[in-house]
Amino acid sequence: MDAFTELYRRGFFGNIAAGMASVGLAHLLSGESISHAAIANGAAWRAGQGLTHHAPKAKRVLQIFCPGAASHLDLWEHKPSLEKWHGKPLPGEEGFLSFQGKNGNLMKSPWPFAASGQCGKKISTMLPKMSKHVDDIAFLHAMQSKTNTHGPGCIFMNTAHPSEGFPSTGAWMSYALGSENENLPTYVAIPDMRGEPPNGKANWSNGFLPARYQAIEMSSQQPIRNLARPASISAEEENASRALLGRLNGSFATANPGETDLQARVAAYELAARMQLSAPEVSELSRESAPTHKQYGTSDPNPLKAAYAKNCLLARRLLERGVRYVSLYCASRASGVDGLLNWDAHKTLKADYERHCPIFDGPTAALLADLKQTGLLEDTLVLWTTEFGRMPTHQAGTAGRDHNPDGFTCWMMGAGVQGGISYGATDEFGRRAQENPTTVWDFYATVLHLLGFEHEKLTWYHNGLDRRLTDVHGQVLQEILT
Repeated sequence: MDAFTELYRRGFFGNIAAGMASVGLAHLLSGESISHAAIANGAAWRAGQGLTHHAPKAKRVLQIFCPGAASHLDLWEHKPSLEKWHGKPLPGEEGFLSFQGKNGNLMKSPWPFAASGQCGKKISTMLPKMSKHVDDIAFLHAMQSKTNTHGPGCIFMNTAHPSEGFPSTGAWMSYALGSENENLPTYVAIPDMRGEPPNGKANWSNGFLPARYQAIEMSSQQPIRNLARPASISAEEENASRALLGRLNGSFATANPGETDLQARVAAYELAARMQLSAPEVSELSRESAPTHKQYGTSDPNPLKAAYAKNCLLARRLLERGVRYVSLYCASRASGVDGLLNWDAHKTLKADYERHCPIFDGPTAALLADLKQTGLLEDTLVLWTTEFGRMPTHQAGTAGRDHNPDGFTCWMMGAGVQGGISYGATDEFGRRAQENPTTVWDFYATVLHLLGFEHEKLTWYHNGLDRRLTDVHGQVLQEILT
């Protein structure tokens, strides 16, 4: 071996050693770097460290989203006046023009409501299994939205801003809380088998936060792609390449500290390497017992229900392994036929909801029961959301309901939330929020409070402003807290 070859060989292995060291250093400093970045950006200094402004009740969040504007009047909020006035004009709003035009007369729900639980809460008989959980749920019946269009409505409910470009709530939580399991994503979005919700990936985007805080998409029907090492590359070759890349990326990051997109990409690749072992395990639903699969309904003859049931089971497995925020979707974006793929029942509400409710009811109830039985519910906050509500009248010439952003229902349960209560109410017909009107900003101010954060202090400096999830609004809903 000549001197040149020996020098080249030593240099190569020296680079690998330095690369390994830089990877190790990057790992050791990864949590610290988040805090330093937060300081540099004028953000809350505690962010990313698992430290909070006050003692938290919740450590993680499960958000169940039903896109298409699930009707509060046909699921969660009983209105006897709709039964009494069925077929008559809505007083004071005869001929009202809503999203799709003229409205007809008042329309009662196609299904009766029944008192449930010890609290006696009345919900639709189309949700018999969810009715068993009402004693643990705080219903927010006076929610209001700023838009009556699905895309902006979903974005508003998921980011607290009606236009794209802002971080999703899960991205904010990912930034605030940091990771609890370095081998899994901090934030996971589970789209429905039928497709993404209106406005797609903007619902779980990082917005102006660094790219590392956006959600990783997973579902039972579509595992994370590109995790396996190609058979043509040995483990030794992969490790050596990764070490060298670590050195090069570390040098570039030191020279270009403001390049957060590259840093996020590097972090994503490093996470992907760790997920080669962890992700297949978490998504391997066959490890669950036969009774668990039966409870969720993963083998239901309805393929849509079976797919959603598997996603519910995946959500529980992610939560119990330390994922901080899971967004679980039941239904997708609109199609050429209203109400076919989501809860947007403009024309045939009865047929649409008799298709959607059984898909949602059993698997969701099983997930909530599982969280409670395993003790996860004690420090997991569960949210049920939709973009807005629906009119108490039928659309002219149809048997469906049009969009209604002026009053609708969302709910919370779990860590720090009083169960068996209803906060706020719409008027006697369900048309407008009347008692304790509640904004999306109030909703998320309360979520942040339960996670241990003061919503005015969790900020990120962007375009000359200290931005926050709740914009310049928001009041914590103390009345629903334990």
